[in-house]
Amino acid sequence: QVQLVESGGGLVQAGDSLRLSCAASGRTFSSYVTGWFRQAPGKEREFVAAISRGGGSTYYADSVKGRFTISRDNAKITVYLQMNSLKTEDTAVYYCAVTQRQWGERAPDRYDYWGQGTQVTVSS
Repeated sequence: QVQLVESGGGLVQAGDSLRLSCAASGRTFSSYVTGWFRQAPGKEREFVAAISRGGGSTYYADSVKGRFTISRDNAKITVYLQMNSLKTEDTAVYYCAVTQRQWGERAPDRYDYWGQGTQVTVSS
């Protein structure tokens, strides 16, 4: 089992940057694909980005491509989401999650373990 704890959220203005962290427990963390998701009020949880087990491959939702960067440090068992040029529509609770399924999963129900989430609010 993997336990995940997100941090780094906050209130920022449009155009600002934030870096989210997802700290994991468990020595098997490097065996999981890790993803970031977000959920805005009244909306379904949506995929944001994912990174492969070794960190060599990443993919992003079109809405964040070019602005967000996902990375991982397996030695620190932590995954990061660098968010630049934030927009008001990025406001949401951000969650990290892991899956042992094959690379390329975007559906939330394909991820096995989840953190509690961290709030990101972007004001205009």
